[in-house]
Amino acid sequence: MEGMQTAQRHDAWQQSAVLVGAFVAVLWGLEILDTASDHALDAYGIQPRSEEGLVGIAAAPLLHFGFGHLVSNTVPVAVLGFLTLATGIARGLLATAIIWVVGGLGVWVFAQPDSNHAGASVLIFGWIVYLVVRGFLNRRSTEILIGVVVFLLYSGALLGVLPGQPGVSWQGHLFGAIGGFVAARLLTNRSRDDLAY
Repeated sequence: MEGMQTAQRHDAWQQSAVLVGAFVAVLWGLEILDTASDHALDAYGIQPRSEEGLVGIAAAPLLHFGFGHLVSNTVPVAVLGFLTLATGIARGLLATAIIWVVGGLGVWVFAQPDSNHAGASVLIFGWIVYLVVRGFLNRRSTEILIGVVVFLLYSGALLGVLPGQPGVSWQGHLFGAIGGFVAARLLTNRSRDDLAY
């Protein structure tokens, strides 16, 4: 029985790694395409309270304003995306969808008009909060440990939810974090039997 659980956990980790690797490859592929098209894809970011900006709710986390922006998001996407999916593939994907929608809608409704928001940081901040809150709500030692480690590694980044840094979408960070909290509350203890840890 224990050997079977270990094999299932190993399979879930492999699937998580493959999915996150594919997601990172999509981000890089889109940025290469964006650069080759003279940054034409940048127009598909979230443009608050505009009809054409609604498409950005779906597209913005996939797009970045240059390779520097993407490079700074790549490692957090890989690490936090993997840990989120390792909580269970279906649960991790659902948490990501909740973060994506809550974060995008929050930016679209509340951010400054005539601005454009893009980048995976909405997911990054959502995943940080999701993993920390989920760890404490589940009261499982492994998940608490992961939540504490994530908090220690990324707690400085959480200051990004505050306004003040020019050119940084603090609204994306804030609403991504809110989305992570919502996801943790909605998805914790739904099914404790299918945890991948």
